[in-house]
Amino acid sequence: MATAGLVGGLGPETTVDYYRRILAAWQGHDPSTAPHLIIDSIDVQEIFRLVEFDRAGLAEYLSASVNRLARAGADFAAITANMPHLAFREVAGRSPIPLVSIIATCADAAAAHRVKRLALLGTRFTMEASMYPDELGGRGIEVVVPSESERAFIHDHYVGELLKGTFRSEVRAQVEAIVARLRDEEHVDGVILGGTELTLLLPSATVAELPAFNTTALHVDAIVKRLRA
Repeated sequence: MATAGLVGGLGPETTVDYYRRILAAWQGHDPSTAPHLIIDSIDVQEIFRLVEFDRAGLAEYLSASVNRLARAGADFAAITANMPHLAFREVAGRSPIPLVSIIATCADAAAAHRVKRLALLGTRFTMEASMYPDELGGRGIEVVVPSESERAFIHDHYVGELLKGTFRSEVRAQVEAIVARLRDEEHVDGVILGGTELTLLLPSATVAELPAFNTTALHVDAIVKRLRA
């Protein structure tokens, strides 16, 4: 059996969600066994600092975690968050083991659903980065982000509440209203929950009557498939 390595702590609530989802998915295939997992929990606040001020340092920090997982016996690894994928190419290029990308996994699912125009939610770093537009653009899918004030609202509540495990109905309603505006005014036909804490805030299959691409669930499916290969 293969062993999966998870770069975790990004944030802690999400890592717990990944672990539970992987176990549940595995049990659905083979309840008589359990998957082999190794988690290296790193500092999400350091990730935010590096994303904002030191992208080269971000790649180094993530690479150190992947290397620890490889030395511990992981056959492949996954970074359990969207935002750190800003350095995915650099980390994958120097990694001693294969990495499973949350961005590519989501793009594959979006292409399979034949959507054409997707709203992207996440931290402001994720929403303003080129990683999703580049990956989805190669599949003929356009990415639309919220307005500047809407991005600020989502980012501030993401950092101030979601990362700390606080999920309020008022915030959920406002995020849903943002998606509804993008649906009506920007004609998006789906929404990417491009922050793994957002998948805890908005756990249903739809948001504002649009299909929601739950990046945690999609990533977990890819990890379990790799474990079973």
